Amino acid sequence: MPIEIKMPALSPTMEEGTLAKWLVKVGDKVSSGDIMAEIETDKATMEFEAVDEGTIVAISVPEGSEGVKVGAVIATLATDDEDAAPAAPKAAAPAPKAEAAPAPAPVAAPAPAPVAATPKASAEDRVVASPLAKRLAAELGVDLSKVTGTGPNGRIVKADIEAAAGGAVAPSSPAPVAAPAAAPAALAAVPDFGIPYEAEKLNNVRKTIARRLTEAKQTIPHIYLTVDVRLDALLKLRGELNKALEPQSVKLSVNDLMIKALAKALEIVPKCNVSFAGDELRKYSRSDISVAVAAPSGLITPIIVDAGAKSVSQISKEMTALAGKAREGKLQPHEYQGGTASLSNLGMFGIKQFDAVINPPQAMILAVGAGEQRPYVVDGALSVATVMSATGSFDHRAIDGADGAALMQAFKQLVEQPLGLLA
Repeated sequence: MPIEIKMPALSPTMEEGTLAKWLVKVGDKVSSGDIMAEIETDKATMEFEAVDEGTIVAISVPEGSEGVKVGAVIATLATDDEDAAPAAPKAAAPAPKAEAAPAPAPVAAPAPAPVAATPKASAEDRVVASPLAKRLAAELGVDLSKVTGTGPNGRIVKADIEAAAGGAVAPSSPAPVAAPAAAPAALAAVPDFGIPYEAEKLNNVRKTIARRLTEAKQTIPHIYLTVDVRLDALLKLRGELNKALEPQSVKLSVNDLMIKALAKALEIVPKCNVSFAGDELRKYSRSDISVAVAAPSGLITPIIVDAGAKSVSQISKEMTALAGKAREGKLQPHEYQGGTASLSNLGMFGIKQFDAVINPPQAMILAVGAGEQRPYVVDGALSVATVMSATGSFDHRAIDGADGAALMQAFKQLVEQPLGLLA
């Protein structure tokens, strides 16, 4: 019996997506794990893998189709043990044409279609999870019996395991996203005042960014705290570490050290490593830092998991790999969903100081500006130092001002006395 391939939920918040590109065509044979299509979700463009082995007998949704609902049939696959079946379902669909053209009496061939039902038993005998999903579940400790499959015929696929692991469900709590839906309609009515312009349709990622940032500013009471941080000691340590790490082809950036500093600061001030969730406050036991990366499709925040426990060289390697995947639109859900706090660095653009918008459901984000030579009092004497302004944005429902100030103080101390980052 043919298997219906359905639009998968590639993220917990995904309700629909764009079928950006088909990488297979009718008649192609696929195996479990083969990449079949590229799907644009509300976060990124992701590859969609085959779960079963067989032959593509129909493609129901052409590439480029937008607003394809999760669960909608996008293609049909005939398994290898029912070669005759592909033709039968194909002929069964155009049955009305058979009536209009009685001549092709041989069309009686579809009669064997019921016989094709025999493979049904073998299909039911198979496990309900793809080999990749089973392997990933074993690695992440996910109980397959408690996972609802979004793959063909309810099969559990890789995306289901990733969604079930790591608390990725938490971000789905911001259900109020439906409220700002009226904004696009209002914007559509904005007059052009006769000014020449070119309209560029928003992709799903940009729509999601607009929706989530609007939601964040409307629903989260932000409080902003800024400190000036002297960077000279950190820059000196970075230079020494890079020399030591040359044989490993690792080159630390200032941003790598900032990630580590924020993670350590959150461990020192755990009251800031939290999120507001309605009638409860979630207190996290590790620091997962989401790092803002500018990708072609829009801003995305890959995550350095448990950054406080990792060496700066390990953070650097992971960040380089994640940033590369982000720019190529190849991040997997578990690589950008979650996080306990965020870091946004615009120092490379010469930005001196800025206030970042909190990334819900997180409760804080640190905005880092450029390091620059400024007059600075050192040991009671005026001198010139390399100074950076850093601003923390805090969700005042979850974090008090005094606790936010303690976090900024801890961050400043770690950067100015950077040997603590190596402990």
